[in-house]
Amino acid sequence: MFAVTGVTGQVGAVVAERLLAEGHAVRAVMRNAEKGKAWRDHGAEIAIAEMTDADALAKAFEGAEGVFVLLPPAFDPAPGFPQARAIIEAVKAAVIAASPKKIVCLSTIGAQAQQENLLTQLGIAEQVFSALPVRVAFLRAAWFMENSAWDIASAREGGVLPSFLQPLDKPVPMVAVRDVGAAGAGLLQEIWTGSRIVELEGPCRITPLQMAEALSLALGRQVHAEAVARESWKELFLSQGMQNPGPRMRMLDGFNEGWIEFEAGASGSRKAKTDFETAIRTLIETR
Repeated sequence: MFAVTGVTGQVGAVVAERLLAEGHAVRAVMRNAEKGKAWRDHGAEIAIAEMTDADALAKAFEGAEGVFVLLPPAFDPAPGFPQARAIIEAVKAAVIAASPKKIVCLSTIGAQAQQENLLTQLGIAEQVFSALPVRVAFLRAAWFMENSAWDIASAREGGVLPSFLQPLDKPVPMVAVRDVGAAGAGLLQEIWTGSRIVELEGPCRITPLQMAEALSLALGRQVHAEAVARESWKELFLSQGMQNPGPRMRMLDGFNEGWIEFEAGASGSRKAKTDFETAIRTLIETR
């Protein structure tokens, strides 16, 4: 049996779906019991647990062959990342108590970066979980192609792709959610010793200019990319309701300046199959 956290989100849902399709028993770990019916109908066992509740998580992980760990996304973290740290400590205590044979943790490109940024939360998780007395695999995923969902309205209505990724001709490592989930389900079924890192990106890197071209084809109208001036970021993010935009801004700096990169570089990452054009068409078709 495999326990999967984050099943109500994109990646966790794909992990659980793939495992169930392959005939494995799955325990879907979620906070809201009302969301459990669909998973129960698909044959999954349901476990209710807040990600900060170590005791509930331990019960959810008990008897599991493997656990897929997904930290809830925090795009506007408080200074010092207290929310992420609380979740990490709860998961650590639960794993120690339940003793699953292995865990696979969804991490990120650039988790090893020394400069503090939004992705530092997952760097902290890697440091803590790598010391656990179980086999651990960290799945470091590139920038999600599905982040472009936020750009579809602007592209459709105004023909503009506002880009925080700059310069516009700089290739960015990206990956589709379904490929990340498939990789997570596969890792849970693999055997290894100690701690390992798997870095995953799409078949090729893509520039914001190429992203605009893909949107043009998918929408049937001309779309062009426009760089959002760095000096405007803070005021813009604050106007959108963020309280602490610094970590997000530094993450974007990391991609743009090149210090957020895979530890093994582009040549050392696994290459997934889904290209950006396919991912963006799927996004548009579902909206």
